[in-house]
Amino acid sequence: MAFSSDTELCSESAHDITYMTSLGLESNINTAGSDKIFYYCRSLGQSSDSNPILVLIHGYPQSNFMWRHIIPLLPPQIPLFIPDIPGYGRSSPLSTPHSKLNTGLSILTALHALLSPTSTHSIILAGHDRGAHISQRLTVSNPHPSFKILGTILLDITPSLTRWSSFGSPSTAVGGFHWPFLANVSLATSMINALGGDVWAQFCLERWSGKSASAPSKFKENNAWDVFRSDFKRESVVQASCDDYRAGADEDVALQEEDQRQGRKMDCPVLKVYSELFLGEKYDMRAVWEEFMGKGELELVGIGGGVGYFVAEEAPEETAEAMVRFY
Repeated sequence: MAFSSDTELCSESAHDITYMTSLGLESNINTAGSDKIFYYCRSLGQSSDSNPILVLIHGYPQSNFMWRHIIPLLPPQIPLFIPDIPGYGRSSPLSTPHSKLNTGLSILTALHALLSPTSTHSIILAGHDRGAHISQRLTVSNPHPSFKILGTILLDITPSLTRWSSFGSPSTAVGGFHWPFLANVSLATSMINALGGDVWAQFCLERWSGKSASAPSKFKENNAWDVFRSDFKRESVVQASCDDYRAGADEDVALQEEDQRQGRKMDCPVLKVYSELFLGEKYDMRAVWEEFMGKGELELVGIGGGVGYFVAEEAPEETAEAMVRFY
């Protein structure tokens, strides 16, 4: 079911909100316009060092609805904060560039507004795709003094530096053509809007999903693709998401290069979950990620069986099992 209007998009009765709140989550749909960040949450007041807040950050071309299969598989006592990335879904675009540092800090600021302002709060970051890049940046930079990052879960990415450097391979460049395409914000926004943002989103979802018999149907459950397609009908979402990729080709990768030169790495435990069909066929994942690890332990979990890029939706049981074990 697609959103028929902005009124429906901002309504508590919208299909995706109804479904997510049925899972025991609260939303800020009534104040999302003024809050700037739309989110779901639960049990934030019960967080502690031994029960940290799990921050779930979605990827492209999606929204926080991508976590719908994972949430019921998590222990009910885990506090959750599940935002739409600024500019995606129902969250407003930033007035600043959509770098991973800016978007990540905006997410943490929104979370901090819901917590005791005088305390330090323990969190575990979990992100897919763009959300994983945000999580990596926050883990290295730790820009918000009120949060202690105890661990980071990265679903189906390689570091930006690794990704760009691999474009010397023609097949890798073709497979990742959207990285340089979307980074040309004005051109990409115009072309996607001319094609239809919903048509573009459908193309991406189909191109990156898996080959197994069961995974695609699981991915499409709860009319999820309609939700994601509807978001990309809005030019603001297309433009902000392109600026996300522009930053990934500019200030994000420049900062990551500087991190590597200065020895700034991830100093907490990291879980890396990936599709063996997609990134697992192209990269030695342990060798890639060891270069970006500091003091923390690295755990790798590959998911096979023809599962594609969207592991949290195509293989939610395996993904959630790894996440819960890590937590």
